[in-house]
Amino acid sequence: MNDLFSPPGFIPGVALVQLKRSLRDLRPLAERGDGFELHGRRVIELRSDASFITARLARRVAISPEWDTLVLKNAADVRKCVDEVKQRLARWTEE
Repeated sequence: MNDLFSPPGFIPGVALVQLKRSLRDLRPLAERGDGFELHGRRVIELRSDASFITARLARRVAISPEWDTLVLKNAADVRKCVDEVKQRLARWTEE
């Protein structure tokens, strides 16, 4: 009975598909392989493991960017990642 209101377990493969769908909706990002580009420059890289997703976000748009790494272990982390990408996208497009 205690499991009646528990959230569904985190399935990285399913969450990765949903994350990519959310990121595709953010224009002008373009999906390329396991990541996303902005104006031909790699700004996001995604990798799925058995229990989590690793997201690398560029600090700035560059040929060889510095990366920040986020480990997504649940749905809340995925939402925070999308929010962070939105903030960075606004900053990236200003630069």
